[in-house]
Amino acid sequence: MSEFTESLLKYDTPVSISKGTVRKSAKGRPFKVSPHQPADTPVPPPPKTKSGSPENEEVLNVIFPPREWTEGNDMWAQRVSSRPSTRADVVKLEEALDRKLQQRRALETGICPIRRDLYAQCFDELIRQVSINCVERGLLLLRVRDEIQTTVAAYQTLYESSVVFGMRKALQAEQDKEDMRQRINDLEKEKEELTMRLNAQNAQCVANVKREEEKREAQEKKHAEQIQFLKKTNQQLKVEHGDLSRLPFS
Repeated sequence: MSEFTESLLKYDTPVSISKGTVRKSAKGRPFKVSPHQPADTPVPPPPKTKSGSPENEEVLNVIFPPREWTEGNDMWAQRVSSRPSTRADVVKLEEALDRKLQQRRALETGICPIRRDLYAQCFDELIRQVSINCVERGLLLLRVRDEIQTTVAAYQTLYESSVVFGMRKALQAEQDKEDMRQRINDLEKEKEELTMRLNAQNAQCVANVKREEEKREAQEKKHAEQIQFLKKTNQQLKVEHGDLSRLPFS
């Protein structure tokens, strides 16, 4: 009838509720009669066969508030069962837990929301069974359950924050890597430009050395020709001077 029928926590038969009912739920919401019943007839309570005391029922309604839903034009409510459980019920609960774990394909190890939800339902059913016989023991188990849920929620928050932190660091590292790649590309381009300038400077230097060498060789050749010309001129002058010294009037 409803989306809650698959819970391992045992509930009584759903009843239709309205504002004009005599009996009220644990949250103060009135239970109304079914359309098939007279308006002045209160809804009969669930069977009390071997049920716990009224105080235990009130505690159960506080621990597990009645769940309500709308189906069509009718509103329905369902209280948690107050009927004591036997050893056979515990065995059936274990079998139901194993069956649901297989049906919903829960993971046997690691983080699994399905397995966690089913075990939470099973633990709630155990709290219900214990609370019927001993309210104090049931409240203590409720406290243990709340502490476990708080711890798991803290670990989940820590895990989610660590995942977000890791993703942020990964994105930052990727951005830094991209910036480093860009920096490397810029440096490689600068290196190529400097290499081209260096090669141009080396080529110019070689050309200057070659030009200076050619100029020096040309000057040396010119000097050698001048020296050779002067030597030749000097020799001619010596020869002419020697001829003049043998003249009669010399």
